[in-house]
Amino acid sequence: MTEELGPATGPLLPDWLPPEIDQTKAHPARMYDYMLGGKNHFEVDREAAEVAMRGNPAARAMVLENRTFLGRTVRHLAEAGITQYLDIGTGLPGAGNTGEVARAIQPEARVAYVDYDPIVAVHSRALLAGDEQHTTVVLADVREPKSILEHPQVRELLDFEQPVAVLMVALLHFVAEDEDAAGIAAAFRDVLVPGSALVISHGTDGGQPEVSAAARKGWDNAKSRITVREHEEIAALFGDFELVEPGLVQLPLWRPDGAVREDWETIWLDGGVGFKR
Repeated sequence: MTEELGPATGPLLPDWLPPEIDQTKAHPARMYDYMLGGKNHFEVDREAAEVAMRGNPAARAMVLENRTFLGRTVRHLAEAGITQYLDIGTGLPGAGNTGEVARAIQPEARVAYVDYDPIVAVHSRALLAGDEQHTTVVLADVREPKSILEHPQVRELLDFEQPVAVLMVALLHFVAEDEDAAGIAAAFRDVLVPGSALVISHGTDGGQPEVSAAARKGWDNAKSRITVREHEEIAALFGDFELVEPGLVQLPLWRPDGAVREDWETIWLDGGVGFKR
């Protein structure tokens, strides 16, 4: 399902909210914002995030590592010549967002941001306003791939006859078992031409299912819950795409900018980058 919002005219104010907002349920993007130290969340999001962090004290570190993983992967893709990006489940685009990183290397890089939280869409449009030639923001749900792939704004900005990088960073673990994460990933892979790329990061239980389950209670009252998957299941989401070195690994191990953090084993997110050959 897609939904159109009017153009953003300025920052989102506390006394004005899109009518679609349900403040009784936490939203993953706003919980993520809270853990990153942002300001765009409600009390229900803060409470849910605190439950997650009490369940697993490394939860905030995982969120931070996920953000830096996004930056490293986009930089790698831009250096490889990719100039088109479909960033799904983008969350609130703060410093180091996909477009900012990509355009530092490829000034003409184009980015379509997609999320299903109306607040994310409103903020994104406000923050990214003035660069419509290179950026669009779409309100849509990854569980309905056609709503994204056939969206007129996405099609107007991105040329799928040329390489496109699809980013699913900390996204598919919000797709439940009966919602077919493998089929969703395949739907996006199938429309990409050779030279395109797929970026995925995804939660695991870190070999400690009880701790993982306690942390995931933070999402019990959220719009989407977390479904952790095994390493092999996450690898399968890349299909026949060729994973670049070092393959699918825990995030701190994926081409770190410096020394690997000593507690890298506590970061229960696997990530990688695959290219279509």
